[in-house]
Amino acid sequence: MARKKNITAEKIIDLYMSALLTDENIPKTVYAFAHANNFEENDFYKYFSNFDVLEKHIFSLFCENTLALLVENEDYTHYAPKDKLLSFYFTFFEMLNANRSYVYLKLAQNKNKLEALKLLSKLRSTFLKYIESEIYTHSVDLKNKTLNSLNKKGANETAWAQLLFTIQFWLEDTSPNFEKTDIFIEKSVQVSFDLKEIKPLESVLDFAKFLWKEKTMST
Repeated sequence: MARKKNITAEKIIDLYMSALLTDENIPKTVYAFAHANNFEENDFYKYFSNFDVLEKHIFSLFCENTLALLVENEDYTHYAPKDKLLSFYFTFFEMLNANRSYVYLKLAQNKNKLEALKLLSKLRSTFLKYIESEIYTHSVDLKNKTLNSLNKKGANETAWAQLLFTIQFWLEDTSPNFEKTDIFIEKSVQVSFDLKEIKPLESVLDFAKFLWKEKTMST
């Protein structure tokens, strides 16, 4: 049987996700995976050192593809930071919707939550670079290098926690077309910017009511 030629990183990802969703098990070895898909084992290592690295790359790729789509919209560059973040969230979760079976398998069905969180480490780096360069570009100058660094770190951690919280909500969302996740995104992003501008009460209460309603309806 002739070997496949010019295997790409994107093709390896497609084959891996397909294998995982079909068999529900990680291939035992890179050799077995390459042999089953008719390409050379060494071609895998041109892009990924192991399956763990590959899986982390997949989650980061969801973010990278989201950002690539955003910059294709000429109007996006003129958006205010809040509208940019909303655009990111809606586009990112469209990406996740298109790959929900894989994401659900790796995150929601993974009993080892710490292991699941580690899969998002490269996504975290990609997302925080976006936050720093596009969203929180203007911060309050606290006239102290250490305090400014802590303030920036706090803003980053809050942004990351917000994304994780939204992913968790989406994983548990059973509404048609995940409509409640869209509402969650709108309200949570509004709250995050209102808190930053120190005018939170109305949007925080509105968001709290939404979460309370969701919790009471699901019990």
